[in-house]
Amino acid sequence: LVSSQNGDPMAAIDDAVHHELTKKGKIEDTLDFAAANGFDHTQVVGRCKSLAGNSFVTTEVLSRQQWELTRPDGENAAANGSPEAILYAMVPEGGILQPDLEAKAGKELAKIGLTKGFQRKWLRVEKETGNEGTPTEAAGEKKKKKEGRKMVFRDAAEIDDTVQAQLLQLQRGGGDTLDDKDRDELKKRKLIVLATIKSLLVRPGADFDNFGKKAVADLTREMLIKGTWMDTAFKPVNIAAGGLAPTGGALHPLMKVRSMFREIFFEMGFEEMETNKFVESSFWNFDALFQPQQHPARDAHDTFFVNTPAATLTIPDDYMKRVKDTHESGGAHLDDMHKSHSCGWQYDWSEDEARKNLLRTHTTAVSSRTLYKIAEIVKAGGEFKPQKYFSIDRVFRNEALDATHLAEFHQVEGFVIDRNLSLGNLMGTIADFYRRLGPEFNDLKFKPTYNPYTEPSMEFYSFHPGLQKWVEVGNSGIFRPEMLRPMGFDEDVSVIAWGMSLERPTMIKYGFNNIRDLFGHKIDLNGVRSHPIVRW
Repeated sequence: LVSSQNGDPMAAIDDAVHHELTKKGKIEDTLDFAAANGFDHTQVVGRCKSLAGNSFVTTEVLSRQQWELTRPDGENAAANGSPEAILYAMVPEGGILQPDLEAKAGKELAKIGLTKGFQRKWLRVEKETGNEGTPTEAAGEKKKKKEGRKMVFRDAAEIDDTVQAQLLQLQRGGGDTLDDKDRDELKKRKLIVLATIKSLLVRPGADFDNFGKKAVADLTREMLIKGTWMDTAFKPVNIAAGGLAPTGGALHPLMKVRSMFREIFFEMGFEEMETNKFVESSFWNFDALFQPQQHPARDAHDTFFVNTPAATLTIPDDYMKRVKDTHESGGAHLDDMHKSHSCGWQYDWSEDEARKNLLRTHTTAVSSRTLYKIAEIVKAGGEFKPQKYFSIDRVFRNEALDATHLAEFHQVEGFVIDRNLSLGNLMGTIADFYRRLGPEFNDLKFKPTYNPYTEPSMEFYSFHPGLQKWVEVGNSGIFRPEMLRPMGFDEDVSVIAWGMSLERPTMIKYGFNNIRDLFGHKIDLNGVRSHPIVRW
């Protein structure tokens, strides 16, 4: 038997539980057990659950309903009397003004007490009558009568507070000792409530013989030397339990798909471009792509412009002049090596507008820089050769957020530069790329579209089974001569290019219906760890 130490109530409960189980074999109800031994029932339940955790006992939840006094109204009425009885005691023999009574008793008590006092004919209200005084006008008499004050008087010589008696009876013997009518009336007045009382049925557990001995998890060298392990209680070992999950990072679904995209590009012979410029100038983001300065995409409602630094200082001067002339007249004033043989956009090009800094709206800005570098190498005497490049990085657009659009997302871009490339080469390259991603992308649809810097241009779509609709996954086209000729490329050099989001293919592959659940503040971080490895 566990002995209580220093008057510890928990140890006293353990003693009583052990004694009761040893003597009777079970504790029928912890509620009765606690009352019989003078313990707090909550503490008894807590100790029994703790003992059950060590297999010293087993517990079974018991549930029953009983009527209890509400707090504080029911308990106050049982201790001090019903509101109407309290109010009756406050009314003197000669009566009292109703406002004074309300101030004395409190508005809430006065309201209930007066209502019930009137119903039980313990109290009555009369208008105060004053002296007749001197004659006044008829209107004045009417006003005085209307404004007469109310007096509260006792209407019974003695009262019997049956409400308090019923509440005390319920405390002693439970709600079943009251008539249904009386009980319903007390419930209606919110003085009693039917409460669910939970307790425990307690029986000896599998390790009852070691009651009170603290079980240990490990067998130590000291136990073996001293032999104390023979008298030690050990915690059971679950040899079928799984090991601890290894700590460490987990790849976001986007990063898994990004890795697969990179592998596919490398398999197709592409090289990766440097994409470490989130802040780009309008020149490389728009002007170098032959996108006019009046284009709606360059407005603040579509693009995030940077305040500090607001403008770039580094643009190749000769190239900027050729881009300016191409925008204004198609390169009419340039030498034959740089003429595009078009009429341009026919407007006054602004250098200040081109120098404005922004958060890049597409990674095509990276492509324009890379193509310019290739052209400069060829100009310096290098050999022109076909090349393939790709990039995967973040871009920013001032768009309204919905299930398929974000203001910040990842763009995948690739281009191939060679001589005399056609639209068929572009469609074949895109189809080959998506064929390698998996069967979800076998069925692609191409649709003609317009881009300022490609002609012809196409959008391509894939079917999303979750949204049950065709979702645009990318845009493509052949770069216009107005973009390539100012760089210095020959007339027969073509560049086929395409761009697509990283998020939408990931949504299709993983079954996300809302892009905000995949990227942004709404993503489930636990889901990142539990996502399977991407397989295409």
